[in-house]
Amino acid sequence: MDRLKSGEVNLGTSIMAVQFDHGVVIGADSRTTTGSYIANRVTDKLTHVHDRIYCCRSGSAADTQAIADIVHYYLQLYTQQFGSAPPVSSAAAIFQKACYENKDTLSAGIIVAGWDKEVGPSVYNIPLGGGLFRQPWAIGGSGSTYVYGYCDATYQEGWGRDEAIQFVKNTLALAMGRDGSSGGVIRMCVITEEGVERLFVPGDQLPKFWEGREVLPATLKGAKVIDPVPMAVE
Repeated sequence: MDRLKSGEVNLGTSIMAVQFDHGVVIGADSRTTTGSYIANRVTDKLTHVHDRIYCCRSGSAADTQAIADIVHYYLQLYTQQFGSAPPVSSAAAIFQKACYENKDTLSAGIIVAGWDKEVGPSVYNIPLGGGLFRQPWAIGGSGSTYVYGYCDATYQEGWGRDEAIQFVKNTLALAMGRDGSSGGVIRMCVITEEGVERLFVPGDQLPKFWEGREVLPATLKGAKVIDPVPMAVE
């Protein structure tokens, strides 16, 4: 994120997508920052690009919104030209082309997920730099570094809808608890052949995990508290 201009709005964030047997679940936190200032605490980082294709955005808010608008435009052209909905892979390829060809001027990490009649549910990860990787689950943003271990240890193939939703909810709650640039509420979308279902988890209903507590010497029974002594400087 060092490329961000002074004062530029930044989606220092936690985003995620998981594939399950009949669809995908995508999710994100809702905090948008400008430096250390929280510019928006209820941002919607889940962006519709076609009927059953969504993207999760991280990086510069302006850059990712512009790219999503461009991809939405091309997918509308695809539908008009071929008379059918575009596959998720085509949307991901357009995202990847825009990110890679402009990698020196854009700050954009994007996850593309959805359902199509050719392959069913699919998830594509496009990190900073413009790579393109299909994965059963993907995480991104500044909060993702805190939860890779949890995802590796928890994810299982063959999950249904409810397990995927709980996995996304828990992962994002853990990331939001550790990452100062992530927070607010959790927004999720469940995308299947039947359509798109929006889910919302308020900030006071996030899953609870161990949050730690400070143990001071004075709280220990019979412990002798020694005041710190300044180091001698010769």
